[in-house]
Amino acid sequence: MVNYLVEAKVHLIKGFCPLYSVGDKVVFKQFYIDTAESSNVCIHALSAMLTLLSPFLHGLNAKDLGIGNQDIGFVQCPDPGEPYTCGGTVIFELRRKQLGAKDK
Repeated sequence: MVNYLVEAKVHLIKGFCPLYSVGDKVVFKQFYIDTAESSNVCIHALSAMLTLLSPFLHGLNAKDLGIGNQDIGFVQCPDPGEPYTCGGTVIFELRRKQLGAKDK
């Protein structure tokens, strides 16, 4: 069985996000968040990724999930931003990489 990690990197922010800046990332390894390599985790952003992360980490590619091509996909947080909220939408690039022995 191939093991993967997924790096969710902030690709674009539309409006204002009080937590993230472009380039921030959250690293998911197999079934956990690698807190040593990750920024803080927004529960709203996590909720948008959650149903996609498990199949992506376990071998289904981004194209089959309908979020991108092969090992790179995109998701966004559910905050619509102005004029509906004072926040903004964060678009994340999910990049899947094969997990090496040293990464486990």
